[in-house]
Amino acid sequence: MEHITEILTLPIFRNSLIDWIVACAVGTALFVVLLIARGTIRRYHTILKRTEKIEWTEMPVEILSRTSVLFFLVVSLFAGLSTLSMSTGTAKVLSAAATIALFVQVGTWAGAASTLMLEHRRRRALGSDRAVASSLGIIGFLMRMAIWVVIVLLVLDNLGIDVTALIAGLGIGGIAVALASQNILSDLFASLSIIFDRPFVIGDFLILDDYMGSVEYIGVKSTRVRSLSGEQIILSNAELLKSRMRNYGRMVERRVAFTLNVTYETDSDLLERIPKEIQRIVESQKDTRFDRSHFAKYGPHSLDFETVYYVLSADYNRYMDIQQAINLSIFREFERLKVEFAYPTQKLYLNRT
Repeated sequence: MEHITEILTLPIFRNSLIDWIVACAVGTALFVVLLIARGTIRRYHTILKRTEKIEWTEMPVEILSRTSVLFFLVVSLFAGLSTLSMSTGTAKVLSAAATIALFVQVGTWAGAASTLMLEHRRRRALGSDRAVASSLGIIGFLMRMAIWVVIVLLVLDNLGIDVTALIAGLGIGGIAVALASQNILSDLFASLSIIFDRPFVIGDFLILDDYMGSVEYIGVKSTRVRSLSGEQIILSNAELLKSRMRNYGRMVERRVAFTLNVTYETDSDLLERIPKEIQRIVESQKDTRFDRSHFAKYGPHSLDFETVYYVLSADYNRYMDIQQAINLSIFREFERLKVEFAYPTQKLYLNRT
C-alpha cells in the first residue's frame, strides 16, 4: 500500500479530471487517426500491387504499411500524457519509452526496406545474372542482422547502459557462443563461400551422390534443390561443399557418343559408306557439330561403328530431340541401303553321323 500511495502522490496524478479527459481525448484521437492512415496506405498498396507496372511509390507505401499497432499505441500515450503536468523523472521515462518504440519501428522499416530492395534486385537478376540472385538471400540476412544489432545497441544506450563495456563483454562471451554453435557457424561460412566462390547459382542443375535437381534457393544454413520427381531436397551448406557435385548448369555443349552394330553379312562397300552417311545425317541437324564416325571394331556378334558429335546446347530436351531425329534418319537410311542391324545371335551346326 505504501508504494501505491507514493505513486499516487506523483505530480502527474495531481492533474484535474478535465486535464485527464483532455489527455485521453488527444491520445485516443491520435491513435484512431494513425490507424485510419495505415488502413488507407494498405488499401493503396493493394491497388498498386494489382497493376503490372511498378510505381516508384510502391516500396515506400509497403514499408509504411508495416507500421505496428504497438508503435501507434506508444505514440498516442506519449502525446496524450504530454499534455499533463508531470515531474522531470516521469517525463524522462515517457520520453525513453517513446524513443525505444521509435527505434524498434525504425528497425522494422529498415528491415522491410532491405528485404524489398533485395527482392526487387533478385527478380531482375534472375534473368541476367543468376549468381547475384543466389547471394541476395544471404546478404539480406546479414543486412537485417546488422540493422537489429544497431537498434539493440541504441536502445541499450538510451536506457543508460554502457554499450562500450557491453561490447567488450560480448567479445569474451562470443567465444563460448562460437564453440556451442560450431555447426551453425560452419554453415554460415559455407554460405559465404558459395557467395564468393560461386560453385553453383540459382537455376543450376546439380547431381550430388544420389541426389539431383535444380537449385531453388541458397540460404544461410541450407540450400534447397527441386528434384526431378518434384520433391524439395534440403541440403546443409557445409555438407554440400564437402560433396563432389556435377554442375550441369555450367555445361556449354554436350558430347554425344553412340555405337551402331551391323551384321557380318553386310557388303564391304556398304561398310565403307556407313560412316559418310552417318556424318551427313548428323550435319543435317541444327545445333550440332560432327566430330567423327568410324568402323571401330569386330564385335563377337556384330561389326561396330562408333560415332561422336556435339550438341551446341546444354538443354537436355534439345539433345534428346536431336538424337531421336538422328536415330530415325539412320534407321530409314539403313532400310533403304538394305543394311541389317545386328543383335546377339548364335549359330548351331548339326553334324549327322
